[in-house]
Amino acid sequence: MKYFVLYLFLEVIISVNISSYLGGLLTFVEIMFSAFIGISILLNFRKTLTQNMQAVSYNCIDLQQFQNLNLFTIFGAILLIIPGFFTDILGILMQFSVLTTMFVNRYNVKSGKCNTKFTQNNIKKDSNVIDVEIISDNSTTK
Repeated sequence: MKYFVLYLFLEVIISVNISSYLGGLLTFVEIMFSAFIGISILLNFRKTLTQNMQAVSYNCIDLQQFQNLNLFTIFGAILLIIPGFFTDILGILMQFSVLTTMFVNRYNVKSGKCNTKFTQNNIKKDSNVIDVEIISDNSTTK
């Protein structure tokens, strides 16, 4: 309860200071713009989730990082939809932490730390062995 009261206090102080500097019209535009960005992030979340699932399947990230990436994306988008400057700042920071993690994961993919090659039944085959098929001729000639 005390954290919620602290959040409300900070939201009111920050919103009053910024909106008094910007004015009513620009404050309204900022609220609408941040809500549009939050909704678009939620609508495009399927693509982000697919990329994160591929990163988990290639062993680029573990399950804990997968959960954090997705939770920060969703929670940050919801904070962007809620009107207020403090919530917008927190929502944007959560989106940038996700982007930073994604850039790090993309760097790991290029450096070869991810397992992108799958072998059959996860067994590594020798490169100097030739697989052949032997066809036996069971017909007897008389």
